[in-house]
Amino acid sequence: MSRSRTDDEPPDLSDLFDELEDLDDVVDEPDAQARLDAVKQLAGEMQGDGGTFGQVIYGFDRHDTAEAALGSLLFGIPMAVEGGTNEAGEFVAEHVLNLVGSLAATVFIVYGVLYVARFQDVRISHPFFGVIPRRLVGVLGVSSITATLLLTAWGRVDWADPWVAVCTVAVAFVPMAIGAALGDILPGS
Repeated sequence: MSRSRTDDEPPDLSDLFDELEDLDDVVDEPDAQARLDAVKQLAGEMQGDGGTFGQVIYGFDRHDTAEAALGSLLFGIPMAVEGGTNEAGEFVAEHVLNLVGSLAATVFIVYGVLYVARFQDVRISHPFFGVIPRRLVGVLGVSSITATLLLTAWGRVDWADPWVAVCTVAVAFVPMAIGAALGDILPGS
């Protein structure tokens, strides 16, 4: 998925990463893959002045998981202590289309934060089934687990009524997923 550039544009590190990602698709041997990963790491270290913004981000590892969890908590703790979350959960439990719309909007917003807004140059690497970005799955997964655990641990949901509990968790999940996306990419890892 190389981006197009005109002949009069000088190549930059973004072009290098495009070429490395193209190579990533054809390298099969573990030794060659390890060397390619090392070159990608070296190119990332050489980029820019070492500041937070403007780095090329690819993959999704335990560091990204921790950053996403922290961002999710930063946005989620206010949701856990606010009674309005429970009221909104009860409302969407009675209006399933609102729940579906909220969840779909969340996926689109998180995708936009990660890949469209360009806070960082986030690359899709080894997508699930060839199309679903690992970082998107990771951020959404971390934020949904964090929302469930936080609201359950703090007694904000009553699992005796599982549908309302799921809807309440879904309400908290919306800002927590956005926080997870920002927490993941803004540190620049």
